[in-house]
Amino acid sequence: LRCWSNIPFITMPLSRAHGKSFAHRSELKNAKRIVVKLGSAVVTRGDECGLALGRLASIVEQVSMLQNQGREMMIVTSGAVAFGKQRLRHEILLSQSVRQALHSGQSQLKDMAIPVLEARACAAAGQSGLMALYEAMFTQYSICAAQILVTNLDFHDEQKRRNLNGTLHELLRMNIVPIINTNDAVVPPPEPNSDLQGVNVISVKDNDSLAARLAVEMKTDLLIVLSDVEGLFDSPPGSDDAKLIDIFYPGDQQSVTFGTKSRVGMGGMEAKVKAALWALQGGTSVVIANGTHPKISGHVITDIVEGKKVGTFFSEVKPAGPTVEQQGEMARAGGRTLAALQPEQRAEIIYRLADLLTDQREEILLANKKDLEEAENKGRLALPLLKRLSLSTSKLNSLAIGLRQIAASSQDSVGRVIRRTRIAKDLDLEQVTVPIGVLLVIFESRPDCLPQVSALAIASGNGLLLKGGKEATHSNQILHHLTQEALSIHGIKDAVQLVNTREEVEDLCRLDKLIDLIIPRGSSQLVRNIQKAAKGIPVMGHSEGICHVYVDTDASVEKVTRIIRDSKCEYPAACNALETLLIHRDLLRTPLFDQIIDMLRVEQVKIHAGPKFASYLTFSPSEVKSLRTEYGDLECCIEVVDSAQEAVEHIHKYGSSHTDVIITENENTAEFFLQHVDSACVFWNASTRFSDGYRFGLGAEVGISTSRIHARGPVGIEGLLTTKWLLRGDNHVVSDFSEHGSMKYLHESLPLPQRNSN
Repeated sequence: LRCWSNIPFITMPLSRAHGKSFAHRSELKNAKRIVVKLGSAVVTRGDECGLALGRLASIVEQVSMLQNQGREMMIVTSGAVAFGKQRLRHEILLSQSVRQALHSGQSQLKDMAIPVLEARACAAAGQSGLMALYEAMFTQYSICAAQILVTNLDFHDEQKRRNLNGTLHELLRMNIVPIINTNDAVVPPPEPNSDLQGVNVISVKDNDSLAARLAVEMKTDLLIVLSDVEGLFDSPPGSDDAKLIDIFYPGDQQSVTFGTKSRVGMGGMEAKVKAALWALQGGTSVVIANGTHPKISGHVITDIVEGKKVGTFFSEVKPAGPTVEQQGEMARAGGRTLAALQPEQRAEIIYRLADLLTDQREEILLANKKDLEEAENKGRLALPLLKRLSLSTSKLNSLAIGLRQIAASSQDSVGRVIRRTRIAKDLDLEQVTVPIGVLLVIFESRPDCLPQVSALAIASGNGLLLKGGKEATHSNQILHHLTQEALSIHGIKDAVQLVNTREEVEDLCRLDKLIDLIIPRGSSQLVRNIQKAAKGIPVMGHSEGICHVYVDTDASVEKVTRIIRDSKCEYPAACNALETLLIHRDLLRTPLFDQIIDMLRVEQVKIHAGPKFASYLTFSPSEVKSLRTEYGDLECCIEVVDSAQEAVEHIHKYGSSHTDVIITENENTAEFFLQHVDSACVFWNASTRFSDGYRFGLGAEVGISTSRIHARGPVGIEGLLTTKWLLRGDNHVVSDFSEHGSMKYLHESLPLPQRNSN
């Protein structure tokens, strides 16, 4: 805890040796000293007369939050000219109206021309008002701000440089935010960009060069340049092929075309890039981003500091492999080639991968052993997650069997005709299955997921991006290598990509132009986070697995305990494990009920009582906090219902539409339950644990979907396909089918071609 002027604030343990910029966005959270440069387009209104007050207030709030975290914030601001122009225009209009009224003797105003206002005069009139506004805004957060006006001469005069440096350090030491601006009231006209060539020379011609010079002089960790564009594009923003550059490296400027400069201000994007590269060479990391977009301006600065993928990040360190954007493009191109293969060729790839899993067993298990040892040494994984992380010979054999099932069932998955219609004579329509496109599968702790999902993507002709947990790095790398080796037999190893960069999951979920479907495999928290972060990309999955087993009055004594034990105790961490046990009221205080309780106690299952169940007991177990709970452990809730109808209503109210079971010998009751429970999987006299792609005979699954879309329950090959329409005609036009046209619609259903019986 530090105190200046009797105001306490929390400091963060942030420190690093200056002299080398951050190599990755994820490191920006360690930035201690930060300069935020606000371009004229960010600070001013659209009419260029006056300030964008709402935007400015949001920026001040973000800067204040970072300052109160213990960071040292500085602002290089524009806006004095615009603020001064507003004030001077008001004064001129007022003066002209008074003179006109005196001259004409009338109060009616005529059209009055506003003279062109000289920028230096506007700056002189606006500086004090701009600073007063900053002071008022920062005061709301108990932060003091101080104004510093500089010119180019202040950096070329050694004594002035030392004075400026000392002043800034003293202000930062006292937890004061310096507000820095070029002294536009006296600054000379801008000169051509003849410098900016070396590390030691940069003239202060605009606030871009000022911010860069200041950042290097003050040994700043991060320079954030806010403008009115999202960042740096490979061609002028707005053009058809323009793509935002995520990371910009020195030397890349040769491949960039610069557009016109901003509507206001002295510099354009070219000036910003030159200033950014100069600062980067001086050891300061730089991000150029949009500070005007209404959807992101309220958190753009904090997002950048948190390492999120916002704007263009300047880095001196090029990654060894391709960027995730490049991987997405390779996956799409590879997926299209994959879809064009013959079904036998795709099956051949999967058979080859199955063989590699058994042939390379020792190498796979050795890599997995490294992951297990690292996880145990760091102590970062709970026992259930360690179990998921572990591979074994039996697991690899089961994987290979599942992959061969996928290969055998994939012969007619892509390009299968599911509807044929004769629209008119010689005009036939077909609906055929096609791949979805590029899938992003994010999974935790389960390296066996990688070959399963890869095989399903290959069988369905989809490109694939895989993002595994860092706890399974070694296992994932060798399994991905084997997947690419199998794909190489037909020259398409790029169709399946493993994302190894430091990409955050939230950033991957924003790549809506590269990814067509996101499938999360992991904890309910992971799924919820991805569903929240996905921007414009569908997410297939389930956020919770609250599975029920209802024991009816006509249940078989022999079946009840076996099914409940298997559903809860076989693998309690699974999403298809029993979480709530519903008991018919007539079974309370019967030998069957006692057997259920005794079995759960023997298996060391902790019981939570639902409200109705607790009301029947004198001494009950702990009452459940919520009937909508996924325990994921040896715990479950027991609740009482009066009928199968009430059981269905309970499941609809508290369930997650995953898997629900009835145990009964009454066929009518069972059929009522099967037809009325609206879940992805509904079973009669069978364990919830059967809800699985392998057990369903799908070979494997990419996940279990509880969404009400085309794919529900365990999702295999069929769930990774969509359709397209093929119309074959012969010089047909719609006008021929008009009231007086020569042709009539037939709309006849045609027989489908025979499916491959193999």
